[in-house]
Amino acid sequence: MSKRAKESAPQINRLVVIGLGLIGSSLAIAARQRGLAKHVVGISRRTSTLELALEAGIIDEARESLDEVAAELGPSDVVVIGVPTLTVPAVLKDCRRLLADDVTVTDVASVKGSVCRAAHDIYGELPRQFIPGHPIAGSEKSGVTAANRNLFENHRVILTPNSSTGSEHLSLVEGLWTDVGAVVSKMSTEEHDGILAATSHLPHFLAYSLVDTLAGMGDNREIFRYAAGGFRDFTRIAASDPVMWRDIALANREAILTILDQVMGNFQTLRKAIDGGDQQYLMDVFTQARDARNHFSKLLEDKSLQGSMKDKRINYHIVPGGKAQGTVRVPGDKSMSHRSIMLGSLAEGMTEVTGFLEGEDSLATLQAFRDMGVLIEGPEQGRLVIHGVGLHGLKSPEKPLYMGNSGTSIRLLSGLLAGQSFDTELTGDTSLSGRPMGRVADPLVSMGAVIDTAKGGTPPLKIKGGQQLKAIDYVMPMASAQVKSCVLLAGLYAKGETSVTEPAPTRDHTERMLRGFGYPVSVSDSAARLSGGGRLEAARIDVPADISSAAFFMVAASITPGSDITLHHVGVNPTRIGVINILRQMGAQISLTNEIEIGGEPVADIRVQYAKLEGIEIPESQVPLAIDEFPSIFIAAACAQGETILTGAKELRVKESDRIQSMADGLNTLGINAVATDDGIRIVGGTIGSGRVLSHHDHRIAMAFAIAGLRAQGEIIVEDCNNVATSFPDFINCAATVGLVINVETVND
Repeated sequence: MSKRAKESAPQINRLVVIGLGLIGSSLAIAARQRGLAKHVVGISRRTSTLELALEAGIIDEARESLDEVAAELGPSDVVVIGVPTLTVPAVLKDCRRLLADDVTVTDVASVKGSVCRAAHDIYGELPRQFIPGHPIAGSEKSGVTAANRNLFENHRVILTPNSSTGSEHLSLVEGLWTDVGAVVSKMSTEEHDGILAATSHLPHFLAYSLVDTLAGMGDNREIFRYAAGGFRDFTRIAASDPVMWRDIALANREAILTILDQVMGNFQTLRKAIDGGDQQYLMDVFTQARDARNHFSKLLEDKSLQGSMKDKRINYHIVPGGKAQGTVRVPGDKSMSHRSIMLGSLAEGMTEVTGFLEGEDSLATLQAFRDMGVLIEGPEQGRLVIHGVGLHGLKSPEKPLYMGNSGTSIRLLSGLLAGQSFDTELTGDTSLSGRPMGRVADPLVSMGAVIDTAKGGTPPLKIKGGQQLKAIDYVMPMASAQVKSCVLLAGLYAKGETSVTEPAPTRDHTERMLRGFGYPVSVSDSAARLSGGGRLEAARIDVPADISSAAFFMVAASITPGSDITLHHVGVNPTRIGVINILRQMGAQISLTNEIEIGGEPVADIRVQYAKLEGIEIPESQVPLAIDEFPSIFIAAACAQGETILTGAKELRVKESDRIQSMADGLNTLGINAVATDDGIRIVGGTIGSGRVLSHHDHRIAMAFAIAGLRAQGEIIVEDCNNVATSFPDFINCAATVGLVINVETVND
């Protein structure tokens, strides 16, 4: 039972369920047994159904038509239309004729477009009292005897409100579904019908067709006798209610035909491949389908598809105290993981990647290249095999490329896509959609690219293909590895030599990895140069552990008495070791051992032991070398003796969050004197207290305040930690191995 249902009186006075099939009767019994409505009324044309419902305790009262109860209904009463899709309009006509405007009406039909069109025709508009809905829960069983009070637990319910929807009606319906255990999402009717056509409707029709085909074959008893588990699992849904699925097929005809035509085309191609013995095609299709299925399964297991950030929030409760001891290997470097996918896809031949970071940001890049026709096997325990298509082998994606929360993905990809022959659109989540893209769009436009952004220069980015890019000599106004890489990658497609001059050194993974793929890049006098028209050759990439992720554990050991941590196989690229340099200047005891070079990248084991830290003025020369590690460095400053001053770091204001202000606000909440400045922060070391801080959906802010718990006087609660999975999906388990205790709270919004 939900917290809301336990703590409050019933929000609903009368719940009237018209149609006592599986969904209607399950909702009725769940609401009745959980005390969500004062009185539950069931309506059915069949007397036998009403008798069964009363006998089973599904309803309090039975009626044969809405006419019998309509006069009794008013505010806080909810009518649920649970009849087959094509019958919904007839019930809506009764609602229009009988119900007052203050009665809430909703439905459970699997198609929303036809229902909303019917409502508009009947009422002359979409009435504010009507909330279209669809619970994505069910069974091959049907009817009142299949009622299940737990049917909706942890299943999604989609509502499709519009601008005219009454907020009080929406609140009642949303609360009802939440209180029976469902996860509520909202979307447009068009989006709903398109998604459900592909994910629910088509699989049912395929199952019906397959079983019908086999049933008509000779010796069908033998066929079914020897059917294996996969056949039984897939065709189970062919036992569903035929009336319901007939109605769905007709009501959602357009969307279903669109996806059905695509699948039939693929079946024809598959048939030709089997007939012609095309082993490579079969291997490619089966491998890509398997890995895509595994990819989406991982997202479902986490949060991305199972529940959006609007549906549920993850908060960290950090237990105070402890010490950090032990050994740990943090996930692979995110920057290199992105680049390995990009360059491996554009190379000629097969590239093997090990140590790949299986975080959401990197997986967004991987999926983008799959959407552009690149066959990628894995990831499986950090290993990928990329079947490169060459610089000009990418295919036009069928939909916008979704970059999630990844600024690296969208900025680097914009450079690569500016030189393609096809149009593309790059989108992202709410956080990414607010980040500035003019810094990459401007130099790309000067190279001849055609790029449109949203108002304010933010995503989505719409890139027009077929442009002939020309080389430029670009002097960056501010240091940014993403901008530098974007221009260099566009330079692969430009005529002439492209150069990028940076005002301060930034990470050089792109230059190093391009050389690793056999593409000449020269670097001198703060400028990187390459000429267009070359080719990339497949390579083997070993991605070392990410120093940005390691930084949290380096700080954990540095600030906690008795701590001693060794971090294995960490990338120590000279353009990334600002965090080591800064912590050492503060007095940290850090040593590097087993220093080797793999694929042009230096790697080492890092040992960090506790030492008393002193506040410092952080040299501006170190800012670009530690730009992603400052949230953790700020925690070190909070535990140091004296004042730490950072300047020249305005870039921190346009990361996943305004990291300067976010950290200053959180530190002040915890009792630390922190003052944000235009381009930095002043932090006076002291005693970290307890409190509730916001991560602002920023993974590094969340992890930084988690580490602060080692020196806190009381519990720290960090809100909105969902995005930790973008860079460090196993953070909590890794933190536990070195003594940090983090409890996870999931909050349904």
